[in-house]
Amino acid sequence: MAYGSSVSADSHVRLDVPAFAADPHRVYAGMRRHGPLVPVELSPGVPATLVIGYQVAVEILNDEQHFPADSRRWEKNASPDCPLVPMLGYRQNALRTAGAEHKRYRRTIIAALETVDLHRVHDAVARAAEALINSFCERGTADLRTDYAFPLTFRVLSELMGFPEDAAAAAYQGMAAMLEGVGAEEGQQRFVEALIEVVQQKQAAPGDDLTSELLRHPDGLDLMEMVNQAALLFSMGTEPACNLILNALLLLMTDEQYAGEILSGTMDTRDAIDAVLFEDPPLANWCVSYPRQPQLVGDVWLPADQPVVVSLAACNNDPVVGGDRRGNRSHLAWGAGPHACPAQPLALTIASQGIDLLLDALPDIRPQIPVRQLDWRLGQFHRALAALPVRFPACPPMRLA
Repeated sequence: MAYGSSVSADSHVRLDVPAFAADPHRVYAGMRRHGPLVPVELSPGVPATLVIGYQVAVEILNDEQHFPADSRRWEKNASPDCPLVPMLGYRQNALRTAGAEHKRYRRTIIAALETVDLHRVHDAVARAAEALINSFCERGTADLRTDYAFPLTFRVLSELMGFPEDAAAAAYQGMAAMLEGVGAEEGQQRFVEALIEVVQQKQAAPGDDLTSELLRHPDGLDLMEMVNQAALLFSMGTEPACNLILNALLLLMTDEQYAGEILSGTMDTRDAIDAVLFEDPPLANWCVSYPRQPQLVGDVWLPADQPVVVSLAACNNDPVVGGDRRGNRSHLAWGAGPHACPAQPLALTIASQGIDLLLDALPDIRPQIPVRQLDWRLGQFHRALAALPVRFPACPPMRLA
């Protein structure tokens, strides 16, 4: 089935190259002349359709019947060495299933998340932030990715999930390999093995944590179903939250209006976070679906069993939905429809408190290099800084928790 005439053959864009990572908004702007649906390559030989129009994205996200998230038919036809199969392949979890199977997994996730005490989350973030800030505050310099945002989200999620430190580290390393497509198959194996160990430990000795709550659910998930639900919670709670914190801190350190209004109390951190969720959401291209039959959307045919990827970043910045965004939370950064992220309160609590604690402790923190010189990590799906080096007046350790 061919694409409609509104999309030209020269518009195939690779999303796994440095030029895209460095300036995706320029690439999205160039795509707009082709309409809201653009053929791309996620990696060599892996075609997909990128949705860059807000209204079209909303329609697709709310139409699970025609745009299911179950990737088994795509995976069956994928090349054996396709680096994206570990990332996009079928999983027994709420992200990669459809219909009744999806509803079953989603209700286990929601039930577990409803047990989370946000006061406990506040305490966990404060403890982690205090230890991390005090580890570098006397230096006067830091890389906010490796010294703060990543270890903060990693520690908090590991505690909430009940993951031992070594298992959490192994799981994260495997997840990072899958996300970046480098050693993805080995990364997937490391990720699964770490989570199997954790789940088996919790089966023998349940605790007060999210993994144990999943085990307690009356739907009775088996071992691999448990591993897949735990994997989803951990992966979506660490890497995207880390990148959200970094992208928001970059905005607050470089935009005088946002920084000034937050310091004066006329704006709160949530407004800055929402600005980032509009402009540079941590998952820039996500919410992947796989039509079972060719679908006509507008005047464009979308092929069967080929990924349809919603560019949350491009859709949020669609000129058709422009205007004043102050206090506006209509962005698609959390997705929409039956697969919308159910962990928004948890993610926002971790991000907003992590940001507040850092800026309260080090109010004069500034980037060490110009924004245009910052490196962004390769990846089709995330908007992620490779590093965020900063400087600030050195100070003695302090009490935050």
